[in-house]
Amino acid sequence: MRLCEFLDFDSVRPAMAAGNKRQLLQTLGQIAGQRLGFDPAAIVDSLAERERLGSTGFGGGVAIPHGKVAGLKNVYAMMVRLAEPLDYAAIDGAPVDLVFLLLSPPDSGAQHLKALAAVSRAVRSEDIVEKLRGARSRDALIAVLMALEERDAA
Repeated sequence: MRLCEFLDFDSVRPAMAAGNKRQLLQTLGQIAGQRLGFDPAAIVDSLAERERLGSTGFGGGVAIPHGKVAGLKNVYAMMVRLAEPLDYAAIDGAPVDLVFLLLSPPDSGAQHLKALAAVSRAVRSEDIVEKLRGARSRDALIAVLMALEERDAA
């Protein structure tokens, strides 16, 4: 599964403000809820439920909050770069500034894991992470993500 198959490029944000992890998840839930036509509270509840199992702070300043949302038909993702890094209780203790939200239908076990793997592959590359951090506009972030897709397709 490729990132471009489920990433909502129109929801990419280059400098989103969030004072703490709770505010971040609420803002992500609001944006995704508006984009998908779902109740933001249901999305936030799903994300919070997953966070209770353990932080989705991937390490290296990256977080991949994810959850399953009833009624969702397809895997959905959005990407934001935070205006200021925040404490996310990541596995390496580093503050987070790059966030990939991933939502899946409840019965999409394999698709959810494939999407999670696609995001993980993208952020495993220090070069890509640094380019995402250096991108100052939505278009620049999208260009980095599209270049990654082209590289992976080759």
